[in-house]
Amino acid sequence: MQLGLDFTLVQELVAGVDEVGRGPLCGAVVTAAVILDPARPILGLNDSKKLTEARREKLFDEICEKALSWCIARAEVEEIDQLNILQATMLAMQRAVEGLSVTPKLALIDGNRCPTLQVPSAAVVKGDSQVPAIAAASILAKVSRDREMQQLDQQYPGYGIAGHKGYPTPMHLEALRRLGPTPIHRRSFGPVRALLEE
Repeated sequence: MQLGLDFTLVQELVAGVDEVGRGPLCGAVVTAAVILDPARPILGLNDSKKLTEARREKLFDEICEKALSWCIARAEVEEIDQLNILQATMLAMQRAVEGLSVTPKLALIDGNRCPTLQVPSAAVVKGDSQVPAIAAASILAKVSRDREMQQLDQQYPGYGIAGHKGYPTPMHLEALRRLGPTPIHRRSFGPVRALLEE
């Protein structure tokens, strides 16, 4: 549901929820839910895409240390192929909120739709640049997924995964054509499906 809220006033037991990895051709979609502690403010929270990698890494540690509760969750490649990317993202967001050690009174979801949750929720378009808890969630999700992509790059060399993080860059598409899809590639996504059908 959409709520007319002043997000600066709503702080207590509000979970911010965000995702990373809807667009890539490989890897899981990763989500996070964060309940910030008003007594332990974290300076410099912003949309993870607007921060440098070094700043994100530093904030990641600070969020994990200072937040009242946080949870990182995911939907795997098989779930993405089975459900579709939107439904898999909603499932991963649901898992993140349900994994919190503290039950929030409200969940604010980045974007224009909410997953099915046991707690009241509201969608906030561009929430990661408006709501500190959503910004914190975007940082946890992005740093987690980026670290995972570094590991997958070692496991599947030649695709450049550490650099493009699975997104369909010219380099990634060329490597896919040359080497073929790996088990971590999303078979329901157009470029991968086309190769498998050839």
